[in-house]
Amino acid sequence: MARPLRFRYSPQSWSDGRVRHDILQPLQSNIGAQAVTPWFKIGGDWQAHRFEMQNGDIALFARTDSDAYWMGNTETPSALWKTDKFGWQTVPHHVSRWAKRELTATLHEEDPWLADYPHLSWFFLPVFMSKDGRESTRSFFREHAAGFPDAGRRETTRFFEDFLATGVLDDYRHVMSGKLGTSDHVDRVRMSAAMAEFIAAKILTDAGYDVVPEIEVTTGHSLDFRAETENTNVLVEVTRPQPPGNRAASGPVAAVRDTAETKTNGQLAEHGGGAVLFVDCSSFRDDSWAAVRGEQPDVRHRPAVVYRTRPNGHVEGYRKGRVPLELADAMTFLD
Repeated sequence: MARPLRFRYSPQSWSDGRVRHDILQPLQSNIGAQAVTPWFKIGGDWQAHRFEMQNGDIALFARTDSDAYWMGNTETPSALWKTDKFGWQTVPHHVSRWAKRELTATLHEEDPWLADYPHLSWFFLPVFMSKDGRESTRSFFREHAAGFPDAGRRETTRFFEDFLATGVLDDYRHVMSGKLGTSDHVDRVRMSAAMAEFIAAKILTDAGYDVVPEIEVTTGHSLDFRAETENTNVLVEVTRPQPPGNRAASGPVAAVRDTAETKTNGQLAEHGGGAVLFVDCSSFRDDSWAAVRGEQPDVRHRPAVVYRTRPNGHVEGYRKGRVPLELADAMTFLD
């Protein structure tokens, strides 16, 4: 499975002739490529190339007299196979800005409705335009409301757009956007679990904490977040129970207990305690959440916060144990 889009770097000289011979011709022979005029100017000392394939793939190539960068959701020409890969923030500004413009314009031509959500389009661009995941990731927002039940695509996409537009996760764009995956089919359960991490980050941010994702701990595991203030440093792990209709366990209360137990017996057990478990029930419909809300089941880990978020921004939940986070500004507590 292809990974989220990154740049390949070639520390070599590329002439017009070499571009035609080593890039265009192999792609023409294999998948019917054609060189087209780039949609945007790149600026600086860079020369830009855009290649479009008959199967809908696209590739970009930027070069100077001494080096070049390649990015594409298509096969990589053999002349670039042994090149190193770099993220968006580590390549020259002219190159990353140009690639963003080219790919975003292409995305919005193919899925015009996403143009109303510019920051989300940018943040998830590495997966929205990836080789294997470009259809499934867009469909997850378009057809599956990003994992929210009983909600429309526009209100749910606006929910994530408004949060991402704060910029608090911009520095972690590659790792966080990659959590959505680049599978060629929609896995709603896995993708919804990925979005639960964004919801958790929003809750922590709304509560006044700075968030840092993917915290490595001494067991060799990574926990989802560190929530920080001047006086606070708390690790947070997120889990998202499947809705009762999608799983073997009977009923929403069992779903919450079983999912939390799996997490507790895994990463949190090996970590040895100290982390707060966030149990995100945002995939639950109203009736399922009402059952959890009424019983407030234990989740076999303390401290824990069990909650449900709606795309209008309302969050309600309950706590188990002494939670070392002040979350009242971000959610309504039932307890």
